[in-house]
Amino acid sequence: MRVHVIAFARARELLGAGELNLEIAESSTLTTLRERLQREAPRLGQLGTSLRLARNGTLAADSEPLRDGDEVALLPPVSGG
Repeated sequence: MRVHVIAFARARELLGAGELNLEIAESSTLTTLRERLQREAPRLGQLGTSLRLARNGTLAADSEPLRDGDEVALLPPVSGG
């Protein structure tokens, strides 16, 4: 199945791309996707557990299963004032 990944802010820098279309296994979860991205872009691991994932516009637990055509956003921590 295919998923569309969008990376924002620092996650975009560390991933080296703003958007990716990935082919993943049918049984994949957000954890599976996170692990794959960190293998392919090890610098992404710098964000650790502070990197949140949203599936189809909603923050999601890493154990959530993915479905064909899902959009996954990589959301690093933000600061501001």
